[in-house]
Amino acid sequence: MSNKRILMLLAICLVVFAAAKLFFNSQSTSKMTHTMISGRIWHLTGLNNLNINSKLKVKGILNAPVERLTRPLRVVHLDLKGAAPKVSYFQQIFPLIANLGANGILLEYDDMFPYEGDLEVLRSPFAYNVQELNEIKWLAGLYNLELIPLVQVFGNLEFVLKHEQFFDLRDGGSLQNSLNILARGSLKLIKEMLTQVLKRHPQTRWFHIGAHEILDHGESKDSNNWSKQNSQDTRLLLISYMTKVCQFLVELKPGIKPIFWEDMLRNISLNLIEEFDLSSIASPMIWKFDSNIDVYQMVNLLHKYEQAGFHTVWFASAFKCTSGISQRWTPINYHLENHLAWLKVIASISKHSNIQFGGIVLTGWQRYEHQTVLCELFPVAIPSLAICLAALKYGSINHKAETQLQRLLGCNVTLKTNMCLNTGTFAGSEIYYMVHKIHNELENSIIKITKDYHLRGPFSPEQRKNNSYPSNIQYFKKELTRLVKEWDYFMKSFKMEMIAIYFPDTVEKWMKENVNKYMNELHSVAKVVERIS
Repeated sequence: MSNKRILMLLAICLVVFAAAKLFFNSQSTSKMTHTMISGRIWHLTGLNNLNINSKLKVKGILNAPVERLTRPLRVVHLDLKGAAPKVSYFQQIFPLIANLGANGILLEYDDMFPYEGDLEVLRSPFAYNVQELNEIKWLAGLYNLELIPLVQVFGNLEFVLKHEQFFDLRDGGSLQNSLNILARGSLKLIKEMLTQVLKRHPQTRWFHIGAHEILDHGESKDSNNWSKQNSQDTRLLLISYMTKVCQFLVELKPGIKPIFWEDMLRNISLNLIEEFDLSSIASPMIWKFDSNIDVYQMVNLLHKYEQAGFHTVWFASAFKCTSGISQRWTPINYHLENHLAWLKVIASISKHSNIQFGGIVLTGWQRYEHQTVLCELFPVAIPSLAICLAALKYGSINHKAETQLQRLLGCNVTLKTNMCLNTGTFAGSEIYYMVHKIHNELENSIIKITKDYHLRGPFSPEQRKNNSYPSNIQYFKKELTRLVKEWDYFMKSFKMEMIAIYFPDTVEKWMKENVNKYMNELHSVAKVVERIS
């Protein structure tokens, strides 16, 4: 064969190879799919308009669980109002959450959603952009976590109603956090919010509309006038409104299943609930976050909603932020007891043949309201979340559960000490142990030195006005200097760990609420000592 013919054949082969490569590359990027290859980590067969050239610093690099659960779901609630993490932290916690036994995420956006147009004012200065939102969705899919958006449509709307252009949509109560559903523009506002969020979540099968603890509902002038004119309870307005919102969602995306918090239905008669079409299009989520659940009451609610015609019911527990409005350290036992009680309620489902169990959401509130102080940070609550998920997965905290917890967290969770002993390796464990030190030692160390004999006597606040002798200061100056240096260095390291996970506003808020008053006092004393000595 001549050299010329050989070169021609080689050229043809190269052209065919290039064409085939171009074809398969275009096929693989046409849509995002995830496949599990036996014996290997997750393989991405394609990404669509998603930049993930990001730092996947996953502690311990956990693969997606091989077992993919369907229903009932075990869903972890991430509340973004007040301490929303950076996307890089989602990269670390999603694999952990999945391996702990969850298969869903309930994402309560609050002001972190990238609202557009007239709603752009709702966005926090640190709100996720569309690219970041896409990365969060991609990560959830990668780890088999069903992503369910939550948008409040009635109560807990402080992040909307705090803006002047929406003042006239307030319900008029003292709390000013509920929507006046009779005001012109209210339903239009909610529809636009839902439309924008659903547009960014086209694959979602469920959508949570909130609607719990509407404490000042019916206090507006409009509501009172309506009640007088129609001789009806304003709770009728609530059901009518919720039905309209759910119908809108179903029209917007046929097949979607709206979910709502059900506490406002608890004292409403069956007849009133049955007057509306709510039971055919939406599902109630029964919630109780206390450590001492009345199981009998929860079972009765289950029976009531079955009679009302609901086809599916969900439950909601809590793994953090329900034991105190300013709780800093998560009481694991408190939350474990909550989940063990829910297991008893779940066991009763089999007695109700006409209603299905959709799943349980482990709520992780970040603060009680949009404008209240922060509760426990998410890293601080990870051991609580882990043990609560283990209880749901294994039915109790048995040896198998303990082994899994130690493997995934890198430490032993002990209920007696309410602590993850040893050095944990879970994402955010540095913050976990540093918050523990702040919680247990910061205030006590300040109190201890300020109770020193020479500080209380010769160096009391009155004596600090240049009346104290330098010789008296020498008795405590060395210890004071050591304490200042130790805590200053510690806080510098702590801030670095916080900034790696949280935005600056969260770091500043947490420091103001938990650290600054103690450090300011320490520095104040040290400054006077330096001046006098």
